[in-house]
Amino acid sequence: MSLPSCELPGLSARLDKLCYHNGGVSLPADKPHAFVYFITLRNASDRTVKLLARKWVLEHEDGSRAVLEGDGIVGETPRLAPGEAFSYNSYHVTGSSAVAHGAFHGVDAYGNKIHVILPPFAMKVPEGQIQENRTGDCP
Repeated sequence: MSLPSCELPGLSARLDKLCYHNGGVSLPADKPHAFVYFITLRNASDRTVKLLARKWVLEHEDGSRAVLEGDGIVGETPRLAPGEAFSYNSYHVTGSSAVAHGAFHGVDAYGNKIHVILPPFAMKVPEGQIQENRTGDCP
Protein backbone atom coordinates (compact mmCIF):
# COMPACT_ATOMS: atom_id res chain seq x y z
CA MET A 1 0.00 0.00 0.00
CA SER A 2 1.33 3.41 -0.97
CA LEU A 3 1.64 6.10 1.70
CA PRO A 4 -0.08 9.43 1.02
CA SER A 5 2.02 12.49 0.32
CA CYS A 6 2.25 15.43 2.70
CA GLU A 7 2.83 19.13 2.21
CA LEU A 8 6.34 19.97 3.38
CA PRO A 9 6.48 23.19 5.43
CA GLY A 10 8.79 25.65 3.68
CA LEU A 11 8.36 24.21 0.19
CA SER A 12 6.44 26.72 -1.93
CA ALA A 13 5.24 27.30 -5.48
CA ARG A 14 4.57 30.78 -6.84
CA LEU A 15 3.22 32.16 -10.11
CA ASP A 16 5.69 34.87 -11.09
CA LYS A 17 4.10 36.02 -14.33
CA LEU A 18 1.22 35.11 -16.64
CA CYS A 19 1.12 36.21 -20.29
CA TYR A 20 -1.66 35.92 -22.83
CA HIS A 21 -1.11 35.21 -26.53
CA ASN A 22 -3.81 34.86 -29.16
CA GLY A 23 -2.11 32.46 -31.51
CA GLY A 24 -3.90 33.33 -34.74
CA VAL A 25 -3.07 30.52 -37.18
CA SER A 26 -0.34 29.00 -34.96
CA LEU A 27 -2.83 27.40 -32.53
CA PRO A 28 -5.77 25.05 -33.16
CA ALA A 29 -9.02 26.82 -34.07
CA ASP A 30 -10.77 25.32 -31.02
CA LYS A 31 -7.95 26.44 -28.65
CA PRO A 32 -6.71 29.80 -29.93
CA HIS A 33 -5.74 31.21 -26.51
CA ALA A 34 -2.29 30.52 -25.07
CA PHE A 35 -1.40 31.43 -21.51
CA VAL A 36 2.32 31.35 -20.80
CA TYR A 37 3.11 31.01 -17.10
CA PHE A 38 6.36 31.52 -15.20
CA ILE A 39 6.63 29.61 -11.91
CA THR A 40 9.19 29.41 -9.12
CA LEU A 41 9.41 26.45 -6.75
CA ARG A 42 11.38 27.40 -3.61
CA ASN A 43 12.69 25.11 -0.89
CA ALA A 44 12.88 26.92 2.46
CA SER A 45 12.49 23.63 4.36
CA ASP A 46 15.20 21.86 6.35
CA ARG A 47 15.66 19.00 3.88
CA THR A 48 16.52 18.34 0.25
CA VAL A 49 13.63 17.45 -2.06
CA LYS A 50 13.41 15.97 -5.54
CA LEU A 51 10.37 16.94 -7.61
CA LEU A 52 9.24 14.08 -9.84
CA ALA A 53 5.86 14.99 -11.34
CA ARG A 54 3.18 17.61 -11.79
CA LYS A 55 -0.59 17.74 -12.00
CA TRP A 56 -2.75 20.51 -13.41
CA VAL A 57 -6.52 20.88 -13.31
CA LEU A 58 -8.03 23.40 -15.73
CA GLU A 59 -11.60 24.46 -14.98
CA HIS A 60 -13.07 26.17 -18.03
CA GLU A 61 -15.79 28.81 -17.88
CA ASP A 62 -18.25 26.40 -19.56
CA GLY A 63 -17.90 24.03 -16.59
CA SER A 64 -15.69 21.48 -18.34
CA ARG A 65 -12.54 20.26 -16.64
CA ALA A 66 -9.23 18.98 -17.99
CA VAL A 67 -6.71 17.10 -15.86
CA LEU A 68 -3.12 17.11 -17.11
CA GLU A 69 -0.45 15.14 -15.27
CA GLY A 70 2.89 13.63 -16.03
CA ASP A 71 6.42 12.87 -14.97
CA GLY A 72 8.93 15.65 -14.53
CA ILE A 73 8.65 19.40 -14.80
CA VAL A 74 9.48 20.63 -18.31
CA GLY A 75 11.48 17.43 -18.78
CA GLU A 76 13.45 17.79 -15.55
CA THR A 77 13.30 16.31 -12.06
CA PRO A 78 14.76 19.18 -10.05
CA ARG A 79 16.64 18.45 -6.83
CA LEU A 80 16.38 21.37 -4.41
CA ALA A 81 18.57 21.62 -1.33
CA PRO A 82 17.40 23.91 1.48
CA GLY A 83 17.52 27.50 0.22
CA GLU A 84 17.45 26.57 -3.48
CA ALA A 85 14.81 27.39 -6.09
CA PHE A 86 13.79 26.15 -9.52
CA SER A 87 12.10 28.47 -12.03
CA TYR A 88 10.55 27.50 -15.34
CA ASN A 89 7.95 28.53 -17.84
CA SER A 90 5.41 26.61 -19.89
CA TYR A 91 1.92 27.22 -21.23
CA HIS A 92 -1.69 26.07 -21.45
CA VAL A 93 -3.87 26.49 -24.55
CA THR A 94 -7.61 26.89 -24.13
CA GLY A 95 -10.76 27.67 -26.03
CA SER A 96 -12.01 30.05 -23.33
CA SER A 97 -11.13 31.58 -20.00
CA ALA A 98 -10.21 29.09 -17.29
CA VAL A 99 -8.82 28.71 -13.79
CA ALA A 100 -5.68 26.60 -13.34
CA HIS A 101 -4.83 24.64 -10.18
CA GLY A 102 -1.39 23.06 -9.95
CA ALA A 103 0.56 20.69 -7.73
CA PHE A 104 4.06 19.25 -7.84
CA HIS A 105 4.93 15.86 -6.36
CA GLY A 106 8.21 14.39 -5.20
CA VAL A 107 10.19 12.90 -2.33
CA ASP A 108 12.24 14.38 0.49
CA ALA A 109 15.71 13.32 1.65
CA TYR A 110 14.15 10.59 3.84
CA GLY A 111 12.09 9.06 1.04
CA ASN A 112 8.81 10.56 2.25
CA LYS A 113 6.32 11.48 -0.48
CA ILE A 114 5.74 15.23 -0.55
CA HIS A 115 3.78 17.73 -2.60
CA VAL A 116 3.46 21.46 -2.96
CA ILE A 117 0.35 23.22 -4.23
CA LEU A 118 0.42 26.20 -6.56
CA PRO A 119 -2.48 28.52 -5.65
CA PRO A 120 -5.18 28.75 -8.34
CA PHE A 121 -4.82 31.46 -10.95
CA ALA A 122 -7.25 32.81 -13.54
CA MET A 123 -6.47 32.65 -17.24
CA LYS A 124 -8.83 35.33 -18.53
CA VAL A 125 -9.22 35.87 -22.27
CA PRO A 126 -9.28 39.64 -22.90
CA GLU A 127 -12.62 41.03 -24.13
CA GLY A 128 -12.96 41.13 -27.92
CA GLN A 129 -9.70 39.30 -28.48
CA ILE A 130 -9.59 38.38 -32.18
CA GLN A 131 -6.11 39.30 -33.40
CA GLU A 132 -2.70 38.07 -32.38
CA ASN A 133 -1.84 39.92 -29.20
CA ARG A 134 0.38 39.73 -26.15
CA THR A 135 -0.31 41.04 -22.69
CA GLY A 136 2.01 41.36 -19.74
CA ASP A 137 5.77 41.80 -19.90
CA CYS A 138 6.30 38.78 -22.13
CA PRO A 139 8.46 37.76 -25.05
